[in-house]
Amino acid sequence: MRKLLRTSGSIIAVLAGLSAAAAFAQDNAKEAPQSGASQGEIVVTGTRVPNRSRLDTLAPVDVVTSETLQQRGTTEFAAALSQTVPSLTFARPTVVDGTDSVRPATLRGLSPDQTLVLLNGTRRHASALVNVNGSIGRGSAAVDLNAIPTGALDRVEVLRDGASAQYGSDAIAGVVNLRLKEASSGGGASVTYGQYLTTVETARGERDEHDGQTVTASAWQGLALGSDGYLTLSAEYLQRDPTNRSDYDPRAAANGAITARAGDPEVEQWTVFANAGKPLGNGWEAFGWAGYQDRQSESAAFPRLSDNVNNVAAIYPNGFLPKIGVDSQDVSAAGGVRGQLGGWDAEISLVYGRNALDFETRESLNSTYGSASPTNFDSGSLIYDQLVLGADFSQAFDVGLSAGPLNFAWGLEQRWEGYKIEAGQPESYNRGPLGANTALAGGAQGFVGFQPSNEVDADRDNFAAYADVEIPLTEKLTVEGAVRFEDYSDFGDTQTGKFSARYDFTRAFALRGSISTGFRAPSLQQSFFTSTSSVIQNGAVVETGTFPATSAVASALGARPLKAETSTNYSLGAVLRLGDFNLTVDAYKIDIDDQIVLSELISRGFSPQVASLLDPLGIQAARFFLNGVSTETEGVDIVGRYRLPTDAIGDFDFTVAANFNDVSVTSLPTSSSVLNPVPTLFARQRILTIEQGTPDTKVSASADWRLNQWGATLKATYYGDVLQPGSTAASDYSTGAKTVVDLEGRYQLTDRIGLALGVDNVFDEYPDYVPAALNSNGVLGFPFYSPFGFNGRYAYARVSLNW
Repeated sequence: MRKLLRTSGSIIAVLAGLSAAAAFAQDNAKEAPQSGASQGEIVVTGTRVPNRSRLDTLAPVDVVTSETLQQRGTTEFAAALSQTVPSLTFARPTVVDGTDSVRPATLRGLSPDQTLVLLNGTRRHASALVNVNGSIGRGSAAVDLNAIPTGALDRVEVLRDGASAQYGSDAIAGVVNLRLKEASSGGGASVTYGQYLTTVETARGERDEHDGQTVTASAWQGLALGSDGYLTLSAEYLQRDPTNRSDYDPRAAANGAITARAGDPEVEQWTVFANAGKPLGNGWEAFGWAGYQDRQSESAAFPRLSDNVNNVAAIYPNGFLPKIGVDSQDVSAAGGVRGQLGGWDAEISLVYGRNALDFETRESLNSTYGSASPTNFDSGSLIYDQLVLGADFSQAFDVGLSAGPLNFAWGLEQRWEGYKIEAGQPESYNRGPLGANTALAGGAQGFVGFQPSNEVDADRDNFAAYADVEIPLTEKLTVEGAVRFEDYSDFGDTQTGKFSARYDFTRAFALRGSISTGFRAPSLQQSFFTSTSSVIQNGAVVETGTFPATSAVASALGARPLKAETSTNYSLGAVLRLGDFNLTVDAYKIDIDDQIVLSELISRGFSPQVASLLDPLGIQAARFFLNGVSTETEGVDIVGRYRLPTDAIGDFDFTVAANFNDVSVTSLPTSSSVLNPVPTLFARQRILTIEQGTPDTKVSASADWRLNQWGATLKATYYGDVLQPGSTAASDYSTGAKTVVDLEGRYQLTDRIGLALGVDNVFDEYPDYVPAALNSNGVLGFPFYSPFGFNGRYAYARVSLNW
């Protein structure tokens, strides 16, 4: 669906239809029952007014319960959330180094770092990883959603609206707020086992695969702290075998075999979380949480066959497949107090988060060392940490309005950030005794280690202050305004604002809308990341240097110092409630200027001047971060839900949710390079990835049924066609429009023990395979831009215990 807001007739038609339905329901609206959670899901995201339900907010909010997330085959939190929220996409990139392990999620097709993630209402720290290769979200450093175990969560609230002024300058696409369990008693545990049982049909052949065996064990326990406090502990262990959906390798040295491994990485991880609260007396409460995750992940790079010039036959007579190991250690801790202070509801917190990624290159070699080369390398580390001190205050004031009190909130936040790159062992990046042979690539094959020249130790701080007022002007009309001031130690200050309004024509029908501005400063990762790595360009391995925008190489090639992104968001929506049925329709338009992106690979072959810059560095191409891309995003979110309780055949819960989204690149970066000719900074492949790399249509329909001890969920999700572009139209390929069907059946053996059996992707649906003509080495059997992955049918069983 293209240019939805420019051709707004369809939106007006939808709203007119809702108005007609509301008129029909107006006389009966007062008698319409308030049916449980569908009408009463209380949210804390998008509003600072207490006891506000998701259908009463001034902006759209999705509420996803822990139970819903756990009724999925996948135990990856980000994957389960994307199956539930249509505007959220979680692709499964492969053969893109660390992004195989730390996969980014996108909201409304925007960059992953344009969605703010909160944990218990406080800012969550980002991953240390920068997505620098050819994946969705290229150039971003996003929050690792999979660092939070599903079993630790009570619910997730997704605010689908610009919220920079309310929560933080980078909440351009919206906010994902993760709410931890708060229990002083009870507990539960589950064990889930699953594997892929699939027929893989690639361009060059067909085969059956039984792989990706996954075991997940999860448990939580609520404990009392005295007579009035709680301590909720949760833990999760996950072990997953890799999958492989590569095509057959057509090269002579491959002998018709599959030589690559493109698919999910091998993963072993364990995670623990604790969440606590304890009244202190006089209306005050202490609270806090802490979490730790260790994730050992191993993915594969491109294969080096026996006839490859960078193979050493004495070590690997049949060639080798380099592996990239990532040890991700994620730590978070928070503490604070909340209570009454001079008539204000006050909350003061201190939150720390740290993500460290240690890289190893395994089963590889450095060809410039010949037969003396190591085969396993310490390739260095990335470390990011964040400390946030926040104080939030709110109070309701009676200002004589008949509709109720004015609610005023304000707060202060001080944030400190740090970012480090640590070098690997010398053999992981050096040119050895055979280094004079320029045909040989230096460094560990598959993932070149970080060098001493890449080492970084950078930090900055940020101060923010906000004010938020919500006023019920009449019984029908509510307005809200928010302003925020932020001052970065490295990018100066900014002001953002938001205005929202809602008009309830009847209890059954309301219109809502907002306009807001946003500001996102470059992350430390984008400002300082630098490395040398093996990048695939048009099927060939290219040794590529990534440079800060302020470096001499980047400046010569056309870079300018980075500046902040700015945005303007517009939304208009409607809410319809008819008894046990509710429907929300929200249209939006998001304009972003000076978006931060990663440039094209500028090759030494572009000109003699570029070659003279790159040859002394031992690289074939360079890239860097830059501003200058402007985008326009337009779309509509539709969510409908109907609950049908029956005495004879059980209770039904029907949901239909859709996202129609269009992204257009409206302007491109200009170069300041003094070279002649001037290199192109941002070209076709990058533009089309932004515009068509996520689905423009995603529609899901689900039915949940319960009767006594029995239960079942049937879900179908339609994904529009996604393009995986090449440097020319002839090298494009796409996923095709696909529908994926999931089915789960449940039986409660006793009051405490439950059993579930299910199949995700029942009909073994795949994206269209990569054409043979575009897959000269067989590595990528399917486009990894696919929004539902490319692993096929997944069967699983789950045993759960509650007490």
